[in-house]
Amino acid sequence: MTAKIAYDTVEVGAELPAQTFPVTRATLVRYAGASGDFNPIHWNEKFAKEVGLPDVIAHGMFTMAEAIRVVTDWVGDPGAIVEYGVRFTRPVVVPNDDQGALVEVSGKVGAKLDDNTVRVDLTATSGGQKVLGMSRALVRLA
Repeated sequence: MTAKIAYDTVEVGAELPAQTFPVTRATLVRYAGASGDFNPIHWNEKFAKEVGLPDVIAHGMFTMAEAIRVVTDWVGDPGAIVEYGVRFTRPVVVPNDDQGALVEVSGKVGAKLDDNTVRVDLTATSGGQKVLGMSRALVRLA
């Protein structure tokens, strides 16, 4: 599979379709099982508060993975991602209710580079606060 987006058709500033990802405590338990990260800050409210967190928080790598989905869905091929990095700025706090939290992600083409590569700048927020900073992906287009 190759990128479905042609390099020549993409303009700097083009916006990718934004997405919202729900995160519940059940989501965190499933992610812990898949990743092997059973740190109690991700499932034990008492422990999370004892170490100074407001509540249970989502795994940073889970948040990072959800954010890049905006890019992989847009490009049509996860293999088109050449590089991806973020800075974790705030945790995604996940309350113990049926709603949980929402991670809202938007992206835009920040630069066109050599070799059919573009830089996509992502913005990820939860509860109105930015949870990922310097979130950027380099993507090789068709």
